[in-house]
Amino acid sequence: MSDLIKIYGGSVYDPANGIHGEVRDLWIEGGKIVAQASDPSAPVNRTIDASGMVVMPGGIDMHCHIAGPKVNVARKMRPEEKRRAERVKRTAITHSGTMGSVPSTFATGYKYAGLGYTTAFDAAIPPLAARHAHEEFEDTPCLDKGFYVLMGNNHYLMKAIKDNEPQKLKAFVAWLLGSAKGFAPKLVNPGGVEVWKQKQAGNVHGIDSMVDHFDVTPRQIISQVSQAAEALRLPHPVHIHCNNLGMPGNWETTLESMKALEGRRGHITHIQFHSYGGGDGDENTFNSKVVPLAAYVNSHPNVTVDVGQVLFGETTSMTGDGPLGYFLSNVYGKKWFSGDTEMESGCGITPIKYKNKSLVHALQWAIGLEWYLLVEDPWRVVMSTDHPNGASFLAYPQIIRYLMDRTYRQDVLKTCHPLVGKRSTLADIDREYTLSEIAIITRAGPAKILGLKNKGHLGPGADADITVYTPHENKEIMFEMPRLVIKAGRVIVEEGEMRESPVGKTLYVAPEYDLELEPDIQDWFEKYYSIRWRNYPVDLSYMHDPEVVGMRS
Repeated sequence: MSDLIKIYGGSVYDPANGIHGEVRDLWIEGGKIVAQASDPSAPVNRTIDASGMVVMPGGIDMHCHIAGPKVNVARKMRPEEKRRAERVKRTAITHSGTMGSVPSTFATGYKYAGLGYTTAFDAAIPPLAARHAHEEFEDTPCLDKGFYVLMGNNHYLMKAIKDNEPQKLKAFVAWLLGSAKGFAPKLVNPGGVEVWKQKQAGNVHGIDSMVDHFDVTPRQIISQVSQAAEALRLPHPVHIHCNNLGMPGNWETTLESMKALEGRRGHITHIQFHSYGGGDGDENTFNSKVVPLAAYVNSHPNVTVDVGQVLFGETTSMTGDGPLGYFLSNVYGKKWFSGDTEMESGCGITPIKYKNKSLVHALQWAIGLEWYLLVEDPWRVVMSTDHPNGASFLAYPQIIRYLMDRTYRQDVLKTCHPLVGKRSTLADIDREYTLSEIAIITRAGPAKILGLKNKGHLGPGADADITVYTPHENKEIMFEMPRLVIKAGRVIVEEGEMRESPVGKTLYVAPEYDLELEPDIQDWFEKYYSIRWRNYPVDLSYMHDPEVVGMRS
C-alpha cells in the first residue's frame, strides 16, 4: 500500500522557508516532506483537508527534564502529587501513566504529542547515567529525543583546563559525547557543583571564583569548553546554566558568562532565572535586569537563549545544580534530595510553589515574558519552562496567549504583587507575537540553534512532523489541542485522540577526535572511576532507532 499523504488547503506557517500563512499543499512520502509524489500514478493513501486551519512543523522543546536519574527520583519523591493528579488511562494504543509536575515516561510522550510537539531534548544527563536515560527514552513514545551531557564540573575536564591542554580537552569532550551518545556539552554552575561536593554549603560566588584543588574558574570553563565545541563543529554549541542561578544580583554573572564566550557560539539556558537585580541576596531589592541583558543579546548574534518561563502553581525543582537545590529546600521548607555522580556532576530536587502574590515569584513570571518581548530577533529566543522547574511543558499554550494577547497579560499582571510593575518593564511593552513568530520560537528557531536540518520546517527532505491547529481567538485554546499531529508521516493524534504511539528516534553526535589522546583518558578513568573503561560507553545496539546528526560545515 502507498504511504503517500496529501494535506491541502491549510494556511502554512513555515518561517524557515519564508512561508507565513500561505495556503499551500503538502505531500508526505516515506516519512518525509516531498515536493510531489515520486510516482505520479501512485495512489494517495490519505487526503487531509486542512482548509481554514493552521499548519506548522512539529514543535521542538530544546530544554526540558524528561529522563535520567534525577527525573526518576523526582517521580518517586512526589507521591502526594501523584495521588491527586490526572492519570493517563490504558487503551488499545496507550499505556497507563501518571501526571503531576513530573509525568511518567509514557504520559510525557503522549502529552507532548497532544500539544503538537514531536521532538524534545533532556537538558542534563550525567554520562555515567547515560544508559539509564536511553532506557527511559525507549519508554517515552511519540517523540524524537536527545540529551545534553553534563561536563562543567568533570574532573578530567577541569584538569585539562588547569594544565592548559586544549587538545586533550577537545578530545575528552568528543569522547564523552560519543560514549554517552549525547548531543551537546552542558555546563551547569560550572565549577560550583564541584565546590559544593567538596565542602558543606560550598559554591562559587562569581565567574572568576577559584575552584578549590583544580585551580580553575567558571570563566575559564565556559571559555575553553565553548572553544572545544567550536573546534569540533558540533551542531549545537555549549549549553550554559550560569553560576548563581536564582540569586538577586546574578545578572552581572550572566553578562560576564556571555562575554566569556569571546564571540563564539553559546546558548544560555533558562535565562529568566539568571536575570535578577538586587543587592547581596536581598529580596527587598529584587528587580528585573532583562533590559541590559537583552540589549547585549540583541547586539551579539553569537548568543542564543531559551527562557525558562515561570507560571503560578505547584511544581518540582530539579537541577544539576546541587547547591541550588539545597538553597531552595531551605527557602520553601520542603523535602530535599541531593545526588553526587562520581567525577562528573551532582543534582538537587525539591518541591516548589509559585504564587502570584509573592513579589519574587511574580517578578520571575514578568521577567520571563520580558525576555520573549525584548529580544528583537525571535530566531534567537526559544520557548521553554525548563520543565518542570518554571512550570510544566503543558503551560506552553498559556505562554503563547501571553505573547499574542497584550490585554490578557496586562489583566494577569494586575493580579500580581503591585511592585512588579515598578521593578520590571512588562507593563510598558506593547509588542504582540504573530503566528509566524510563534512558529519560530517553538519550531524553526530551536531546530536552527540545534543544527537539525531535517526539523523545524516543511520543505522537501524535512521529517514529516506536522501539526494542524484549528484557529481560535483565544490562542491558549487554539494551541492546547491540535486538530491533527503527524510524526514521521504517521498520524499519531487526531481530534485529541491517540491513533498511534511510535517510540521515535534518538538523536546524537559522533564527533571525531585524536585517538592518540585516548590512552591518557583511559589511564585516568581506570584510576578514579568505580566502573571499568570498557563498560562505560553506550553501544549503538543498546539504543532504539539511533540517528547521528552531522557536524556543522
